[in-house]
Amino acid sequence: MMTNVDQRLIQTDFGSAEGQRGRTRIRTSFREKESEALILSRISRMKETFRFLVVLVPLLVSVERSECVRCFGSFDLTTGECSEDLGDVDEDDCCQNSQYGYEAEDGSCHSCGPPTWSPWTSWSFCNVLCGEGVKQKSRKCHGIGKAECENPLDTLQTDVCSGTCCNDKGWGLWNPWTPCSVTCGGTGTRTRQRVCSSPPECRSACIGPEEEKESCEASNRCPVHGSWSSWEAWSQCSGSCITDQNMPTKVRQRTCSNPAPSTDTVPPGNNCPGDALETQDCSELPNCPVHGVWSGWSNWGDCSSSCIPPGGASLRTRHRSCSNPAPSLNPPGNACQGDNSQTEHCNHLPQCPVDGNWGPWSAFTPCPVTCGVALQVSERRCNNPAPNHGGRPCPGNDKQTKLCSTQVHCPVDGVWAEWSAWGACTFAFGGRDIRCKTTGGKQTRSRTCLHRAHNGSICTDGKLTDTQVCYNVDKCYLKGSWDGWEPWSLCKPPCGVSSKRRRFRICKPDYSEYNPTIGRQREPAHFHGKPNADCGALPDGEKKYEIEDCLNVPSCT
Repeated sequence: MMTNVDQRLIQTDFGSAEGQRGRTRIRTSFREKESEALILSRISRMKETFRFLVVLVPLLVSVERSECVRCFGSFDLTTGECSEDLGDVDEDDCCQNSQYGYEAEDGSCHSCGPPTWSPWTSWSFCNVLCGEGVKQKSRKCHGIGKAECENPLDTLQTDVCSGTCCNDKGWGLWNPWTPCSVTCGGTGTRTRQRVCSSPPECRSACIGPEEEKESCEASNRCPVHGSWSSWEAWSQCSGSCITDQNMPTKVRQRTCSNPAPSTDTVPPGNNCPGDALETQDCSELPNCPVHGVWSGWSNWGDCSSSCIPPGGASLRTRHRSCSNPAPSLNPPGNACQGDNSQTEHCNHLPQCPVDGNWGPWSAFTPCPVTCGVALQVSERRCNNPAPNHGGRPCPGNDKQTKLCSTQVHCPVDGVWAEWSAWGACTFAFGGRDIRCKTTGGKQTRSRTCLHRAHNGSICTDGKLTDTQVCYNVDKCYLKGSWDGWEPWSLCKPPCGVSSKRRRFRICKPDYSEYNPTIGRQREPAHFHGKPNADCGALPDGEKKYEIEDCLNVPSCT
């Protein structure tokens, strides 16, 4: 199996070989052989290191228990967030299920599964308003042992872009001024606003404030509101004693003249609030002889309870007073006859509600899973007594849970690795040499089933090897024709001032002498290897490849 490090080494060596295309074929062939030998040596050493780590890591893990973590029943690969809280448990126990996640001490969430890339983010806005700049996107690696996919060069991609805000309008016109904050008697303020009419990616083209403020003057004279003068002295009482039909009164008055409200302002001043005349009973006078008379009955008071209690009653009362009029004391008047209160039963009320009370807890259910951790449940019923006549339900929950651990790892199903590179194209029926010939052959590629553990399922949706028919055209001399440019490569490295991109002219080999299908089944033919296509010389001044700097690339810090 080829690791990510092996693939990067191969990509780096191939990249250096591509940079030498302008040299002679003999020198290119020598460097390709030298590069292939170096790559095979590095891959061999890395495979030995990997075998050592496969044996060493389980031994190191088994030396001591892992730390206690917050365990969750689900991990979202896109957002990197945990959900379905299961409680605190050892990290090893939580990660017996590769679908679970756990929360570290710093509050971040981690996946229990094998190392996996998150999806790429969307491309960022171009980092310049006008002209050539760059845009970037990134991704994260989640899972146990994620160092094998944490190479910084694999987490960020940078591409060239053009700023589209060269002729952006920026700010719109100012809105009209608001009315002055005062309408009379001095200086106030007023404001106006404007709106940025640029699209989101061009908002930085709007420079300056969104709002302006300035002072304003109000030339009108403010209205004068009226105020009362002092009260005049009380008048004489209208009678000499108090009877049951008449209470002598006295009066006093005042004028709205301290100051009077203005009439020559806009708006005019407000009149004085309240009354200009006040009347008061002459209660200091002696009473005329008065006999007491009952007032009317008051409304019934509240019932003594809001419902009829079991075996009891709810009562309400109403009152009256000997005050219509009350009997005079000097000279003495006759008192009222009869009771001053009445009581009756509140038979219209419902029966009192009976509040519910919990019964005993049931035994906890068996652990519902056969691997990893889960929750056991205990229940109780609100029947001791049950709520009745609108009584309140039992407070609290009718279920409680506790964490259970099976101490057994959950199966981890295998996943297919990437296909290996296609093997050599050879004759299907023996050792016959078919290179540079129109005789068809076959080539194969293979892949392995990774990360299967704890009796998980093997990879079944596919096959271990793949075969296709081919022609071996490696290093064969063929005619060719120039066919435009390859697309520009991504900026490498993806950050820093040394970031560059490149492209090559396409020398398209002429395969017209080869049959496009091979065999009785007429399978489509594939061309294996890199032929030495001769496209002839380019016109003067034209190059076979171009390299240019990527502009405005952010630093790597």
